[in-house]
This record gives sequence, C-alpha cells and structure tokens, in this order.
Amino acid sequence: MAKIIWTQEAARRLEDIHDFIVSDNPTAAYKVVRGIYDKIQLLRSHPRLGQRYEPITDREVREILYGHYRIAYLVKSEERIEILGIFHGAMDIKRYLN
Repeated sequence: MAKIIWTQEAARRLEDIHDFIVSDNPTAAYKVVRGIYDKIQLLRSHPRLGQRYEPITDREVREILYGHYRIAYLVKSEERIEILGIFHGAMDIKRYLN
C-alpha cells in the first residue's frame, strides 16, 4: 500500500476550498472536503487510478476527479504518492503544475 504525502500547497488548497464553502453551507463544506479526502485514499491501493497529466513528461503526474475538482498527484513509486494540489475545474492548472 502506498503512503500518501500531502504537500503544503495541497493542504492549503483543501483548506481554502473548505473556507470558501463553509460560510454558505457548513454541511456541504464538510461533505466536499471529506469526499476529496476519501477519493485520495483510493490512491493508497491504486496509485495509477487517475489519468496521466500529459503536459508533464519528466515525472509521472496524474489526476483524479471529484465533483468539480481536479486532484493532481505525483507517483514517486508504488509506495509513495505526493498530492500536489486540488484545483477547481475552471482553473488553469498548467500555471501551477508546470
């Protein structure tokens, strides 16, 4: 089983998502954050679950989807996954990943 490592950027983005939603709907904020977290946990046993992020060719960057969010991660090995960031689908993630 792979170990999941959260970068500071990814942890901050998840917190920002929560903070954005919580003022309107605390229950929804919890559900979204929990859903993203649970989706990421699938990577422990399926590190290559997501599709390859093709613009990056020198590292194995992949992404999985949860609702309107794209979760970018790096497969360092079968035993180590690094969560790079969580991005709303409307964002241009190229600015953040390249």
